[in-house]
Amino acid sequence: MPRALHRPAARRAAKLLPLLCAGALAVGGLSTLAVSAQADTVTGNLLANPGFETGSLGPWSCSAGTGSVVNSGAHSGTYALKGAVGNSDTAQCTQTVAVQPNTKYSLQAWVQGPYVYLGATGAGVTDPAVWTPGGANWQQLSTSFTTGASTTSVSIYLHGWYGQGAYLADDVVLSGPGGTPSSPPPTSPSPSPTPTSSPTSSPTSSPTQTPPPNVGIPVAPYVDMGAWPVPVLKDMAAAGNLKSFTLAFVTAVGCKASWFNAYDPRTGWAKDQIDALRAAGGDVKISFGGEAGTELAQACTDVNSLFAEYDAVVNAYNLKYVDFDIEGAAVADHAANDRRSAALAKLQAAHPGLKVSLTLPVLPEGLTADGVSIVQSARDAGVNVDLVNVMAMDYGRPSTNYGDAAVQAAQSTHDQIKALYPAKTDAQLWAMTGVTPMLGENDDHQIYNQAAARQLVAFAQQHHLGVLGFWEESRDANACTGALFKCTNIPQQPYEFSKIFSQYTG
Repeated sequence: MPRALHRPAARRAAKLLPLLCAGALAVGGLSTLAVSAQADTVTGNLLANPGFETGSLGPWSCSAGTGSVVNSGAHSGTYALKGAVGNSDTAQCTQTVAVQPNTKYSLQAWVQGPYVYLGATGAGVTDPAVWTPGGANWQQLSTSFTTGASTTSVSIYLHGWYGQGAYLADDVVLSGPGGTPSSPPPTSPSPSPTPTSSPTSSPTSSPTQTPPPNVGIPVAPYVDMGAWPVPVLKDMAAAGNLKSFTLAFVTAVGCKASWFNAYDPRTGWAKDQIDALRAAGGDVKISFGGEAGTELAQACTDVNSLFAEYDAVVNAYNLKYVDFDIEGAAVADHAANDRRSAALAKLQAAHPGLKVSLTLPVLPEGLTADGVSIVQSARDAGVNVDLVNVMAMDYGRPSTNYGDAAVQAAQSTHDQIKALYPAKTDAQLWAMTGVTPMLGENDDHQIYNQAAARQLVAFAQQHHLGVLGFWEESRDANACTGALFKCTNIPQQPYEFSKIFSQYTG
């Protein structure tokens, strides 16, 4: 790619923020209840084949053929669902059902095995996921959720946890009034995010002590895919002890998605790189926007055309995560931001389980008023926001300790999210918070050094943040002095920051 395609050094696009993450779940409580009836006979159960007594999966659909029905060890009756969890698949099984708007629903399932999850996704629905650390005995998961004003269908899902072995599920019950879906349900679910490690704390501990199980990608540094030569993701991951990255940026050429105005995502550009990373146990988040590019929401004038472009990228790369780096003039473009929110709600309805992160500029005191407005717009449109990712960089304040400032920005953003989502627990709010600093010398010539990175990792471990990232992986690899788009301009070893950040496990 010609060097002219490279963004200049002053790119606060570097200030992107990895989404995450996140997973397909929010922290929930575990409730063990006694039931005497098999789920197939529960009055008012909206699910079909809820106890798998047909001897087959339908209408349940499981990721990558990981689900099967077995006739031994059922909780009740003859059959149960078995999810064959692997190192790169949680064996997520989903059924989409019709529901009514503005209505409360109860959801239960009996499960057996390590780290089994139960939840629901849908436009306007905050995922009520619950989970259990598992064991040899059957346990019942129980939760509830309320549909949004325009919700007509939800996807009920079960899954295990990467590398933790198979799980069993049986007697699933969704109680509440039925409805008529506005469109046919999807034929297959979106799998859950890929973690870099297994959960280590018991979900029965208090919310502030429990690592959020939805941190599927706890560390995802940004990679400038417009660099030359094109970065080799698998090699970078191996050298930096990393598994996953956030790829920057998909921008707009007219109302068409484009990799940094050079390649059409519909052709699957760089998909071989993504496939290699996934084969090694990692994954990617693709980021739209950036400081130097035009985000599609500003270029597309209606929700349907905007949705079509986002949808094309998700389909081309089979994405579980999308990130939106909104900065510069785009932050205050309320019409574009509302259009994006509506398109993202539609995108999540088309891809149940898709994780959306909003990457926004920040000061130590928190998001700007326009940044808060972006999150609120998404919330009000029914978007299930997985992460609010803050660009902890370029404050323009001389003599600022950038380590302290990043931690303060995280705390301030957590408090702002709490005001927007008052029903969420403190653990869930931290799981929605991500931080991405700029390595070494920032554009304002202030320094984010290795000590600052260790400080942020320690803070993240204490509060279980949703994601940590940084701008940018190629700069960490080069470890040089020179132009800021390719060097950190501080003393360091190649991939030194990557190895520090890789110690964060969620």
